[in-house]
Amino acid sequence: MTDKTAPDVLRIAVAQLNPTVGDVAGNLAKAREARADAARQGADLVLFTELFLAGYPPEDLVLKPGFLKACERAAEDFAGDTADGGPGFVIGTPLKRKTGTHNSIIFADGGKILAERYKLDLPNYGEFDEKRVFQAGPEIQGPVNFRGVRVGVPICEDIWGEVAVCETLAESGAEILLVPNGSPYYRGKVDVRHQIVIRQVIECGLPIIYANQLGGQDELVFDGASFAIGSDKTLAFQMSQFEETVNVTTWKRKNDIWFCSDGPMSKIPEKEEADYRACMLGLRDYVNKNGFKNVVLGLSGGIDSAICAALAVDALGEERLRAVMMPYRYTSKDSLKDAEDCARALGCRYDIVPIFEPVEGFLHTLTQLFEGTNEGITEENLQSRARGTILMAISNKFGSMVVTTGNKSEMSVGYATLYGDMNGGFNPIKDLYKMQVYALSRWRNAHVPPGALGPSGEVIPTNIIDKAPSAELRENQTDQDSLPPYPVLDDILECLVENEMGVDDIVARGHDRATVTRVEHLLYVAEYKRRQAAPGVKITRKNFGRDRRYPITNRFRDGG
Repeated sequence: MTDKTAPDVLRIAVAQLNPTVGDVAGNLAKAREARADAARQGADLVLFTELFLAGYPPEDLVLKPGFLKACERAAEDFAGDTADGGPGFVIGTPLKRKTGTHNSIIFADGGKILAERYKLDLPNYGEFDEKRVFQAGPEIQGPVNFRGVRVGVPICEDIWGEVAVCETLAESGAEILLVPNGSPYYRGKVDVRHQIVIRQVIECGLPIIYANQLGGQDELVFDGASFAIGSDKTLAFQMSQFEETVNVTTWKRKNDIWFCSDGPMSKIPEKEEADYRACMLGLRDYVNKNGFKNVVLGLSGGIDSAICAALAVDALGEERLRAVMMPYRYTSKDSLKDAEDCARALGCRYDIVPIFEPVEGFLHTLTQLFEGTNEGITEENLQSRARGTILMAISNKFGSMVVTTGNKSEMSVGYATLYGDMNGGFNPIKDLYKMQVYALSRWRNAHVPPGALGPSGEVIPTNIIDKAPSAELRENQTDQDSLPPYPVLDDILECLVENEMGVDDIVARGHDRATVTRVEHLLYVAEYKRRQAAPGVKITRKNFGRDRRYPITNRFRDGG
């Protein structure tokens, strides 16, 4: 039975914010500011995201007693704020209790903590590793009475897994479910989340509000896109993707059922825009949260460095990017012109640092050791390593972080030079295959994403997009001298990496068996290089590092 004194209108603010892992004081300040904003909008309750006070994911920080104490102290201080008669709140924080260290929420109102709830289903797959640092909650705990309304609070994976948390909460008398989440981006993830929540609504019959974190954290990007599904299984509201915001939604009760009468209905970006904005947000937060004032990259006149330059200007502004062209005898006039045109279009600083003298110096030094051998990849790699050394020298001298520019196709098959073009602090396109780089470059020339600091119009010269890709480490070189055509290579790699398909199944798609087995071999033997690569934004379902963890020493070959 409904409490006759309970309200029939509830205004719930969803705080889709960008916390920083470990910055407990900063995250608390951000939460207080959001609560004040929600109060001005007339909210009764503010829903924050998973482990907000700690930042998500905190990983092994949770093992430090001092960190746990700081988080709990912040939670208690914040709960005290609600004595002002303003909105109550639900916020995520780690809590150490007799039953273990839990991924938890506190529910606060009226100057005190009304309840604690602990996450039951700890994810331990892909990018998640929560069983390493948390213990699961001992049991499903019932709804919390908030001003006469019974509110259930499952935490993130509690609605994704097989544990019937939502259904049990409904049976325990919950009227509405609030779910704090730390759900990272990958392409198409919004639709996946919608389907997960719809499935739970079908099971429990209750409306579910899904609040998701925003911001970059190392390789992960949290895209926000918070939403709710009503008890009628329709989209009740949809918040924006990739934007920090506090939205107040109005919920009304009719015939003992809560429905959303007022809330945002933002459009979710299409895939190229979403991928580009994820890369932009990931780069911006990595640079800013780690305290770098600016960045530097090698601008070669090729597509990969051009899109990285565009991303850097969009994320940070033209004044924070230094682009450096480092020509050698094999650098074409087209590349010199294309790099300059790209830098001019973006408005960033552009320097030319020739590498003839350092490369020739290395070759002279090694003449006696290399006597009697043929020139080849070793001499080519000296060019790349000279460039890498120059970029790192600029980084050391001026405090600029080096943006590295290798795409997923190259990283997959080892078409990159350790301590050369792999030098750098962060790679915004690490999880984009070559053909996706082309698609995003064309998209960026036609659009300026929201929040971008770069100019409109063509920022990646058409000639860069149209010409055959080349490392330009020898005369008349193209990538296809060493690799299959990129459309073929990317499809094979997606089969091997994302889908874990066997060679026979890939051949059945129409690929040449010898090509598939060669690509599989290159993928495996390049593992040692990838272990030494800079972190980069996760875009696909399976990125290198967090999602795909293969041994370096590995003799298995599916192709025989």
